[in-house]
Amino acid sequence: MKRLFSSGFTILLFFVFFSGKNSTNITFTKTVTEKENLEKPNFIFYLADDQDQLDYGCYGNPKVSTSNVDQLAKEGMRFTNFYTAQAICAPSRSQIFTGIYPVKNGCMANHIGVKPDLKSVTDRLQDAGYEVVLAGKSHVKPNSVFNWNHYFGSIKHRYLPLEKIDDYLKNSKKPFCLFITSDYPHGPYPKATKYSKKDIYKLPYHKGNVKNHMPGYYKNIEDDNIQLGKILKMVDTYGLRNNSMFIYASDHGMSGKWGLSEQGLKVPFIVRWPNHIQPNTTSNTLLTFVDVLPTFLEASGSSIPKNLDGKSFYKTLKGNEKDVHQYIYGVATKQNIRACTVFPSRMVRGERYKLIRNYNALEVMESNLGENEIINQFIKIGAQSFPNIPYEELYDLKNDPYQFKNLANDKKYAKQKALLSKELQNWMILQNDFLITDKMPLIKPTLHPLDRLSKWNDVSEKLQGKLTSKDYKSIHY
Repeated sequence: MKRLFSSGFTILLFFVFFSGKNSTNITFTKTVTEKENLEKPNFIFYLADDQDQLDYGCYGNPKVSTSNVDQLAKEGMRFTNFYTAQAICAPSRSQIFTGIYPVKNGCMANHIGVKPDLKSVTDRLQDAGYEVVLAGKSHVKPNSVFNWNHYFGSIKHRYLPLEKIDDYLKNSKKPFCLFITSDYPHGPYPKATKYSKKDIYKLPYHKGNVKNHMPGYYKNIEDDNIQLGKILKMVDTYGLRNNSMFIYASDHGMSGKWGLSEQGLKVPFIVRWPNHIQPNTTSNTLLTFVDVLPTFLEASGSSIPKNLDGKSFYKTLKGNEKDVHQYIYGVATKQNIRACTVFPSRMVRGERYKLIRNYNALEVMESNLGENEIINQFIKIGAQSFPNIPYEELYDLKNDPYQFKNLANDKKYAKQKALLSKELQNWMILQNDFLITDKMPLIKPTLHPLDRLSKWNDVSEKLQGKLTSKDYKSIHY
């Protein structure tokens, strides 16, 4: 076989077969663009919903049913220090899809869209010749930013659209980026299950008795593992394994949802990419969800825009152990969720130490009050809802990985606290964080107003319906 490369835009492949005096010449012609497309890797990202990093066999839970995730870990690279910046559904997804942290991208609370002028993964990879597809749970908006080539919604708001995914994988003609976003193991949790409380493996940060929902949570994990197995079989059936970067992750941990604890922010993250990633390897590199999009761009041969917050970990996948980040960051709000209160927090984590600042803790609440007495009442309620959470929390994650001992007031760690405090302040300024300029802003609700009585939110009669549009911070939506 002889390969000749023309000086123009075509590649000619001449196959010459000799049999005695006779010969047959067969010529195939493909454009460079087509050849480049064939060499671009596909991206398949399977995202579970509300599952703790430690609730997997490959992360140390011997009782949970995650055989397909565990097999992926054997075939690829398992990450131990991968984070979301916000432990809640929509903000977590917004980071993956934009490469930008939640306050800056606009989705700093659940059920809120990103800023309408952003470019997302759909624009970035479509420009690189990809089809970008979402299958399953969406939970991101607006559609003008997330312009999927195809969107296959969940079936009965619960199950993955397996037939449509199968049909797409079977007939795909272009390089693609496929996000498969499961609704599992997020509740509701079934009561009919083979699991009992005795079957639940107690994680290091779980205190007291096993909660009633845990057997149903395990059942949901098992059901999601079955769905993942079906997806992996499709990938193999259609010959997509070798040219696909397959990622498995969860959007955040169930145990630490809405907060900044390790069990909420630290996520499972596994990547299989045959012939690129060494099988059965582990990376302790500090990474976060905003790094996913830059990595896709580098792997596809595209440039990485400077306005992204994330950094590519492409070299990490190839075995490079060099640090990607010196610090990563976190955001939390208790507004626009069911049990809504005013209690915003921010976080910065370095290699070893982690600082959390709770901006409406009881000890600083008085400084947050203004002239509007109605707003003041909600600020007071927010602070009083978390009486045991201090303004500052500092943890040594090397010796205290589950945040049991707060070192913020220990003078021996004053230097570490000051360094992290400065870093957090600088990051918040770069993010244009409203906590830098506003005393204690109320975020305009889309589903859960602070002043509405509900089964999740207890509001006194004198405060019900008392907030007006002028009482909320003016944001992009």
